[in-house]
Amino acid sequence: MDLPALLINNNLMNDNIGSSESIEEKKSKIRERYKGVSESELDVIPAIPQDDFYNENKKKRVAVYARVSTGDPSQTSSYELQKNHYTDLVNKRPDWDLVDIYADEGISGTSLQHRDSFLRMLEDCNSGKIDIIVTKSVSRFARNVIDCIGIVRQLKAMNPPIGVYFETETIFTLNANSEMSLSFIATLAQEESHNKSEIMNSSIEMRFKRGIFLTPVLLGYDRDDEGNLIINEEEAKIVRLIFFMYLYGYSSQEIADVLTKLRCKTKKGNIVWNSGSIMQILQNERHCGDVVARKTYTPNYLDHKSKKNKRNRNQYIMKDHHESIVSRDDFIAVQRMIANAKYGKQQFLPSLRVINEGILKGFVMINIKWAGFRAEDYLSAYNAIVENSKTIPLKKKQKIKDGDFDLSGFEVTRLQFLSTTKSICISITNDSFSCSYEAVKQFPENFYVQLYLEPKDKLLAIKPSKKDDSYSVKWSKKLNDKIINRSISGKAFLPTIFSLMNWNADYKYKCLGNIKIMDKEKILIFNLNDVEVLIPMSDIVENENDAKPLASQGKNSIVAFPAEWSNTFGYSVYDHSLSRDNIFLKSKDTEFKSDVTEYKNNDLNVTDPDEVNNGIKELINHFEEENSND
Repeated sequence: MDLPALLINNNLMNDNIGSSESIEEKKSKIRERYKGVSESELDVIPAIPQDDFYNENKKKRVAVYARVSTGDPSQTSSYELQKNHYTDLVNKRPDWDLVDIYADEGISGTSLQHRDSFLRMLEDCNSGKIDIIVTKSVSRFARNVIDCIGIVRQLKAMNPPIGVYFETETIFTLNANSEMSLSFIATLAQEESHNKSEIMNSSIEMRFKRGIFLTPVLLGYDRDDEGNLIINEEEAKIVRLIFFMYLYGYSSQEIADVLTKLRCKTKKGNIVWNSGSIMQILQNERHCGDVVARKTYTPNYLDHKSKKNKRNRNQYIMKDHHESIVSRDDFIAVQRMIANAKYGKQQFLPSLRVINEGILKGFVMINIKWAGFRAEDYLSAYNAIVENSKTIPLKKKQKIKDGDFDLSGFEVTRLQFLSTTKSICISITNDSFSCSYEAVKQFPENFYVQLYLEPKDKLLAIKPSKKDDSYSVKWSKKLNDKIINRSISGKAFLPTIFSLMNWNADYKYKCLGNIKIMDKEKILIFNLNDVEVLIPMSDIVENENDAKPLASQGKNSIVAFPAEWSNTFGYSVYDHSLSRDNIFLKSKDTEFKSDVTEYKNNDLNVTDPDEVNNGIKELINHFEEENSND
C-alpha cells in the first residue's frame, strides 16, 4: 500500500475511535440546546412599525399617476375622470399631501418609452419628494411584468421605502404578502396587451387582404369623407417640383433649400424644409398612385419598435389605388437614382452610350458612377447597334495549301504562363479597379481615361480622355515628377462586370492586355476571358476541381487558373488567329471613331429631360408669383 492510502486509512481509524458517543446521545444534546432560554432573560429592541396605507397618524407625501393608452378624443373623458377622482381622494385624507398628478396621455403601458410623466415621477421618488404613489390599477401603472415588478422593488428598496397603492386590486406594495398577488395580476395585464396586439394585427391583416388600406396624411392629397385620397392641386405642384428637380440631378438638400426659399409649405404648414422630408416624399409610392401596405412591422408588442419588413410579414401592393401626381416610370427612375446616390451625383437618369462605327463599334461606354445597369442592359445595347452581334466579320478557318507548313498541332502560349512582372495588366475586385504601371505609362500625359466594354466577346478597352470628358475617370497621377497608377473605386459598375463574367465576388482577377496603335493614338485592349485569379487559401480545397494553382502568392492566397488550362500551353494557332481580340489588334482601321448612339432601355418611359427642365421653371415661376402676391 502506498503512503497516501495508508494515511487516509489511519485517519478513518482515528475518527472511528473518537466517535464513541451514540447517535441518540447526540440527538439528545441538540434537543436540549434548542430549548433556548426564557424570554424574561432577554431585552428586546422593538422594530419601527412598517407604514400602513390606512394609518392616518403620519403625514404622507402622495403622488398620483394616471394614464390613457390612446390620444383619441374619446379617451379624454377617461383621462380627466382619473385626475379628478384622485384629486378628490387625496383631499379627503387629512394625512395626505398631494405632491403632483403625473399623467401620460396617448401612451402605451407596455414600455417606459415616451412615458415622460412616469419617468419624471420616478426622478422625484429618487429625490425623496414622494412617500406613496397611488394609481388606478396595475394595467395603468405598467403592462410589462418586468417593468412593473422591477420598479416596485426599486421603490421598495429606497430609504425610506416608497409604496405603490393599486386601487382596483387593493394592493399596497409595502405589505409583506403583496408581491405574489402583484406578479400574478401584472402577468394578466401583460397577456391582455399581448391579446390586444394579436387582435389588432389580425384586423390589419384582414383589411389588407381585402385591399382596405390606411390613408395617412400625405403631401399632395386630401381625404374625402370615406378616407379616399383626393389630389390637392396646390400641394401636388410641390410634389411635382420635388420629383422633377431630383430627376434633373438636384440633391435632396438642394431641393429643400429651394422649397424653403420659395416658402412652400409642408403638410404641417412649416416653411422650412430639410433633406429627410424630401427623401420621404421621393420614396413614397403613393405619389404615383400605388400603395404598398406593411412596409414595417412591430415584432415585439412590449417595446413597440418597428422594423423594416424584409418579407418577415405579408406585404400587399395595389397599383392605381388612387390618382397619381407623378408617373410610375418617373417614380421608378427616381428610386434607381436614390439607390445610386452613394456612388455619385447624376445629372439625369443615364442611358448607355454605344460606339456606332469604326473599330470600337459595339463597345459600350462604362459609367463608373451608375449602378443601375445590368449585364443584360449592356448586351441589349450592344445588339441594338451591331447587327447579328458581329463587330468585325470573322474569317473562316484557313485551308492549308500545298507546300504550307501545317500549324494545326501548335499552340500560342498563354502570356499568363510567362513572367508578367512588367506587363500591361489590370487588377479587378468586386469594388476596385487598378492598372499596372506599365499600362499607365502608355499615356504619360493623360491622367484620365474612359472605359469601354464589349459584352459579347467580353473585351475591355481603355482610351485616354480629358478631365472634363463625359464618363472620364482618373487612373494615374504625378508624384515627384513620376507617373504612378491609382486605384479606381468600382462599387457601382464592377458588380455588373462580375455578373457578366460569372466571377466570384470574393476573388481578385488579373488580366493581361495589349496596345493597339493607330495614327499615333493608343488604346489598351483586355480579353476578360483570359484571367488569373487570386483565390484565398481557405477556398482552395473547396474549389480544387475548378481552379489549379499557378504560383505561390503570399501566405493567405495563391494565383490560380481554370482547370481546362492544365492540359494545354495556350490556344490553337488557327483558333487564336480567329479570336476577336487578335482580329481587333490586326485590324487595318486607321482611326478611332467615337460617335455614340444613346441606348435607352425600353422598360421605362421617363419624362424627357427638356420637359422636366421646362416643368421645373414653370413651377418655380408659379411659386415666386404667389409669394409676390402675398
